[in-house]
Order: sequence, then C-alpha cells, then structure tokens
Amino acid sequence: KDIIRNSKKNDIPEINVSSKPIMDTTKIMEILPHRPPFLFIDKIYELTDEMVIGVKNVTIDEDFFKGHFPDYPVMPGVIIIEAMAQTAAALVVATLGEEAEGKLVYFMTIDEARFRRQVVPGDQLKLHVQKTRARSKV
Repeated sequence: KDIIRNSKKNDIPEINVSSKPIMDTTKIMEILPHRPPFLFIDKIYELTDEMVIGVKNVTIDEDFFKGHFPDYPVMPGVIIIEAMAQTAAALVVATLGEEAEGKLVYFMTIDEARFRRQVVPGDQLKLHVQKTRARSKV
C-alpha cells in the first residue's frame, strides 16, 4: 500500500492524506455513537486487528476554540486525548464486528501522556493507535 510508509522518527507511520480513506465521517458515525460537535475523527486511513490510523483536521470553527482561548486558539489536551480514545474505539468496534453492535466502548486509562507542541487551527492531528492488550468486560 502507498497509504502509509514508515518514518524514521519513533517508527510513526506517515499518512498519504491524498489517498482515499477507508472510512470518512459518515462511516465513522455508523460505528461510533459520537456526533458533532463531539466527534473528533474525520477519516480513517488504516485499520487492522492491531492498529488504526485516523486524522482530525483542526479548523477555527471548532466549538472549543470559542473559549480556549478566543485570542489565541489552542486545542485542549483533553480533546486531543478524546480524539485518540475515539480512534481506539473505532479499532475495538471494527475488530469485534457484530459482537460490538449496541455496545458502548469506554476509555479506561492513559499513562504517560505528553504533548509535544500546541495544536492550533489549520493543524492536522494524525492519530495512530496500537493495541497493546485486550481488557475484559467492565
């Protein structure tokens, strides 16, 4: 596939966003219960049983920029984490298939989250989620 090629820095895949995604917002809303303004994935470019790569295009029209901060808009870290959680939920729902129908996927924990730089309007979040283990029912 020409969609993803490995970069040298931290083995984070690069996404060819000019390629056709495997899921757009409409398809994502078919598998996740989230809706705008609280849907934070625009497209999914890669999806396997072990990982998913999604994209969020950050625009000035995002509701959270009205108050965070009006004169210097910065995407809140909790929204970045939520975007990652929604991307992970897409992985879980897609890999469970029919077994996931009618069930909600909950975000349970995150360890050692770090933000390397601010996310501002015009940026594109590339969300790479790797499955490390499966958790039993909660």
